[in-house]
Amino acid sequence: MKKIITLGLLLLVFNSVLGQTKESEDYVQFDDRKNIVHGVYLGFNVHYGRADTRGAKGLALANFKLAYVANQQIEVGFGGTVFFNERDNDRPDLFNGNKIGLVGAYGGMHLEPILFGKRFISVSFPVLVGGGVVGFLGNNFVDDYEGDENDFDDFFVVEPGINILYNFSRFTQFETGIRYRFTSEYDLSPYDKGNLNGFSIGAGLKIGIFNMGRKKQKIKDDFN
Repeated sequence: MKKIITLGLLLLVFNSVLGQTKESEDYVQFDDRKNIVHGVYLGFNVHYGRADTRGAKGLALANFKLAYVANQQIEVGFGGTVFFNERDNDRPDLFNGNKIGLVGAYGGMHLEPILFGKRFISVSFPVLVGGGVVGFLGNNFVDDYEGDENDFDDFFVVEPGINILYNFSRFTQFETGIRYRFTSEYDLSPYDKGNLNGFSIGAGLKIGIFNMGRKKQKIKDDFN
């Protein structure tokens, strides 16, 4: 009787192992979800805000980002921004016309921690740390201007923000958010001194692959 029970248990274990082997053969393992899931994207967005320079209301900004994404939890990459502001000309002795254009660009390292990255709606906290240049459009200067018409000054910038991300697919994300720029002072004497501190609000699109992880797929039986 003991031999029969032992034989039965051995057959049960053998059938179980055989069944698990058959099941694993019907699937191909593409990825181990315990490993880091990688991603990369190129992003574009536009922002509108203001700066603490004299009369610099209505500051328009265009931004791009190239970043690596780890586990849909943090982004690391590079970001760059160009900006333009048209304001009243209160120095007719230096510039022609009623308006003057303030232009510039800045860029640097982009970091963006992400919460709830695997859900349709997630929250992120981007920050850019870098530097840039700012100046005035040179073709507005008066004819007898004796200064440098192409004068620009550099500045340091830290720009944190908060974004709401809409994960439409593995390849596209839409983002809306608000930022605040902290910059060092620039000096564009004799016309202006100041900084570019200020809020901006905007939206943009990220295009890339945010989840390169792959999953198991069942192999179809050729005889069915």
